[in-house]
Amino acid sequence: MRLNETQIAQVDAQVKRLVKSGSYYGKLYRELGITGIGSQEEFEKLPFSSKEDLRNAYPLGIQAVPDGQVVRIHSSSGTTGKPVIIPYTAKDVEDWAEMFSRCYEMAGITKEDRIQITPGYGLWTAGIGFQAGCEKLGAMAIPMGPGNTDKQLQMMVDLKATVITATSSYALLLAEEIGKRGLKDQISLKKGVIGSERWGEKMREYIRKGLGIDLYDIYGLTEIYGPGIGINCEKEAGIHYWDDYIYIEIIDPKTGEPVPDGEEGEIVITTLVKEGAPLLRFRTHDISRIIPEPCSCKSSYPRIDIIKGRSDDMFKVRGVNMFPSQVEDLLKDVDGVSSEYTITIAYDEEQNRDIMIVTAEAEGRVNFERTAAVIRGLFKSRIGITPKVTIVPVGTLPRSEKKTKRVTDYRER
Repeated sequence: MRLNETQIAQVDAQVKRLVKSGSYYGKLYRELGITGIGSQEEFEKLPFSSKEDLRNAYPLGIQAVPDGQVVRIHSSSGTTGKPVIIPYTAKDVEDWAEMFSRCYEMAGITKEDRIQITPGYGLWTAGIGFQAGCEKLGAMAIPMGPGNTDKQLQMMVDLKATVITATSSYALLLAEEIGKRGLKDQISLKKGVIGSERWGEKMREYIRKGLGIDLYDIYGLTEIYGPGIGINCEKEAGIHYWDDYIYIEIIDPKTGEPVPDGEEGEIVITTLVKEGAPLLRFRTHDISRIIPEPCSCKSSYPRIDIIKGRSDDMFKVRGVNMFPSQVEDLLKDVDGVSSEYTITIAYDEEQNRDIMIVTAEAEGRVNFERTAAVIRGLFKSRIGITPKVTIVPVGTLPRSEKKTKRVTDYRER
């Protein structure tokens, strides 16, 4: 999907503003002799931006406006390396709220709804983004934040929340708790807006049935405003994104070259009007594709497919490359197995080789030994490696209020 004339003018203005600002990227563009763009070809010659750049520019090297125009900062939820700090102007905050409000509207949520917000507040973009969009829409916000499940459920029942916003991991925990406590007939939930992490079809179905709701995938990342830059419609055929605020291209993650519309690759995002910290050609590492066909919902906003995973989520065991999404696709075909699993990788000195241990949950109605054997067989036939497999009862593995850690690698790097 190529830039239109308006988007080319917007990117050109962003380049000129960055160069004038003397920010991290402004200096980089000056060194490269970049003063603006006037075509798709010139746009594709712009260097990629990355999270590594943002860490190199820590704390506020990417800020492209004077301090007096910055009204807020946010930081990514990552736990490795220096944090990423993103400054926002008042217009950035307003633009983000507008995009988020559109997401709610795309999900059929109105000002008559009561939206229970469970993602975290503070430096993380999630909670405050969900709330700002809710208030922009005119709906009732119930700003709970994460944790304190007893209080969450009490407010959900007493205030008759109709929408739940959460990570998929916390939505699963709430669905399980509602089932255990027999509260399903006491809740008024109709919709769930879920984001922050990839989730498989098995988890999706459990949450959908456990809470009795329609589910919507919301997309975003701290570097690009936060959640709210896109969401799927009722047709559940990809994520519509707001192309008057962002431009998305898909590249081959190895070569960096753009791929044709419809082909899978890495999502690269350009902010068209962001002021505080504009990012041009930002590599997200998220894997998806442009869906070139018009959506049957009749929306004119373009679409990407549901996020398949991240290029940097790949792990290698005995020379075999794997993604968590492959494991989820495999487990969903095993009878009685839940959505929850963990993978542990270590080096066995005695055997002089890597070992992989898969721990999966299963319902008590199935034979655990036979289920483990089925999983081992599927790994061998589909992925080309045979792990050790441990089956535990449903509810054994820890539940998370944020993102669930699936893979733990104890090998020396």
